[in-house]
Amino acid sequence: MQTKLQRMRWASRLAHRSVYAPILPTIPFPDPQAKPREQFTVSNPANGEELCAVEVASESDVKQTVAGAQSIFQAGTWSKAPAIERSKILSRLARALEERIPEFAELETLQTGRAIREMKAQLTRLPEWIDYYAALLRTSQGFVAPTQGKLLNYVQRIPLGVVAQITPFNHPLLIAVKKIAPALAAGNSVIVKPSELAPISVLEFALMAEKVGVPSGVLSVLPGFGATAQLLAQNPLVRKVDVTAGTQTGRLLGSTVGHNLAAFTAELGGKAPIVIFDDADIPSAVNGTAFAAFVASGQTCVSGTRLIVHEKIWDTFMPLFLEKTESIRRRMGDPSNPQSTMGTVISKRHLARIQSMLEESSTGDVLTGGQRLTGKSDLDGFDFDGGSFFLQQLSRTLLPPTHYGRRRSSGLWSSLNTEDEAVALANDSKYGLGASVWTQNLSRAHRISAAIEAGICWVNTAHRNDPSSPWGGMKESGIGRENGIEAFESYSQSKSTIVNIAPPNESRTTDDWFAESAERKRYG
Repeated sequence: MQTKLQRMRWASRLAHRSVYAPILPTIPFPDPQAKPREQFTVSNPANGEELCAVEVASESDVKQTVAGAQSIFQAGTWSKAPAIERSKILSRLARALEERIPEFAELETLQTGRAIREMKAQLTRLPEWIDYYAALLRTSQGFVAPTQGKLLNYVQRIPLGVVAQITPFNHPLLIAVKKIAPALAAGNSVIVKPSELAPISVLEFALMAEKVGVPSGVLSVLPGFGATAQLLAQNPLVRKVDVTAGTQTGRLLGSTVGHNLAAFTAELGGKAPIVIFDDADIPSAVNGTAFAAFVASGQTCVSGTRLIVHEKIWDTFMPLFLEKTESIRRRMGDPSNPQSTMGTVISKRHLARIQSMLEESSTGDVLTGGQRLTGKSDLDGFDFDGGSFFLQQLSRTLLPPTHYGRRRSSGLWSSLNTEDEAVALANDSKYGLGASVWTQNLSRAHRISAAIEAGICWVNTAHRNDPSSPWGGMKESGIGRENGIEAFESYSQSKSTIVNIAPPNESRTTDDWFAESAERKRYG
């Protein structure tokens, strides 16, 4: 009954709105001849039901939004507001979001098909990101550089201007807030292009932000497809692009942004290794591996996709892990049911792509999964046939010792004997976003973590995240970092002001470079 009421509540709200429009800066004189916008439909991947229609931002919308955001930035309504004022508004935004967490969680479940228990747990933490940057505004300080001579050189952080953010479907509101919070705190005008598969929560968040005091036009949302992202990246007024996407998309946008000499942050793909040594606490490693591999139905950039297990514990670890996966499968059901363990992949197109990839690859012995989930749920009788449910594949690729030197990267599962083999297998990927190491040996934990080529390395845990902790990848997993002071500074730039504090009579003598006298003059 609870899940049905949840669906009815949001169904009523979505039906009332029926169509979401882009959130643009106010245009003083709208074009009366403007054509109706193209629309796309957002559907629930758990059952295929249409949730609402969303208007696609046109090329004209993009140009007007960027121009409007630039105008607002130059006016200083937000960009030059005292830091304490921006901090107060961000704090109000955090409290407003806090109050609406339950309904945002329901909305995220409807548009992504993810289990409501995941979304409630994830979104409960979202206000922390806004609070963190609100607090950072109150504590951030400039500094005085030790410049030589009678000069006062103070350095401040100032906003970049108009920034564009391209966000994905897997964590629609989480990743958007991770980007929006530092960008707003720094004083920028922000334009978000959410995924066309899950844009509703970002649109709702922007509407809420304006209600609590973020000036109109400071936070805009432009729903659309890849062309919309390209139009934003191509616009010379956009001074930074921040994207979470696949590596191919990151390359494409990065080359465009580089042409405009703008800043670029990219959190891209990853094939995270999970390295389990023979001294690991096996129950903890089983639980952590299940979380790393299966949270969000495996649709995270730091998803644990490569499991590297010590041969001594393989026969102990594997039965327990297969038992855990069967327990997860048995308790899958309606994603809106709080007891359901795991939801769907984002769409039937993605489901077909996954199946095609598995059919074309040879990943060794399939231990379990690797197929679409159909029939009725053991948990609550939910009909899987209408949705995009998928049993994640577990398979083992056996690597004889003679193959360790070549370090094949195709295997989803590998076995190890030594630390060197563990590091070689973990690093045998063009990606380097996240990794986890499981061992009770303190020295080994530090050694292996230091040797693994990943921007984030967890020890005896997985997928931990905090607004203060830098998040980003090495190699082809991206450039730049989200979270922490580093993200705040990436949305601002330093400005150095140098003031001559020498008395005028002294400056007349020392600063006249072209004086007729031969006396030594200052230079620099």
